Formats: sequence, structure tokens, C-alpha cells
Amino acid sequence: MTSTKPSASDPAPKPKRRSFSPEYKLRIVAEYDAAPKNEKGAVLRRERLYHSHVTEWRAARDAGALENLVDRRTSPVRPKKSAVETENEKLRRQVERLEKELARNKAALEVMGKASALLEMISESAD
Repeated sequence: MTSTKPSASDPAPKPKRRSFSPEYKLRIVAEYDAAPKNEKGAVLRRERLYHSHVTEWRAARDAGALENLVDRRTSPVRPKKSAVETENEKLRRQVERLEKELARNKAALEVMGKASALLEMISESAD
């Protein structure tokens, strides 16, 4: 029986996310729109794109928002949050969650108190 050993190095490098410049996006949208109906798919296949790319880019172009054609998730101009800001956001979310939980617990205690008072009143009237 042969054993399979993991190789020392990963044979396939990690894929890198593609990024598209605003000029490229505008060129592809124009080319896609100018293509005859039966050749639109060929443009997408050649560029290895999806129809959703073109739809999103066209909407941004039509809105006149050329800067929106830059993918903010992967763009190098995306501002990084400091550790303090990240911690503050985390703590704000935790406070909101705990406040909701506290309100729910207060409501439950109020209902329990009313139920207890009602039971005492019933037991006193039964005596």
C-alpha cells in the first residue's frame, strides 16, 4: 500500500482576485452593448466575465458615477480602519446586543411579577 505524503510546497498558488480599471469596465460595457445579440456571450467568454459584471458596470456608468466603477472591496485606495476603530465598532455591537437582551429580560420579569401577583390574588380569594 502506498502512502500519500503532502508535498513540501503547495503545487497550485493561491488564486488572485482580478481587479478591473474604470477604463476597462467602460470599454467592455461599450463593446458588449455594440455586439450583435448572438455575439454578446462571446465577449463575456473571451474576457471571462459574467453578465452581472456588465449589468453592474452599466448601472454605475448610467448613474454617472465613474468612481463607483472602482471595486471598493479590493481597491488599494480603501482606507484601513485602525485597531481602535475596529474595537469600538465591536464594542458598540456588543452593547446593542446586550441592551436588547436586557430589555427582553426586563419584560420577562415584569410578566413574571404580574403572573405572581395574579396567582397571589387568586389564592387569597379562594381562602
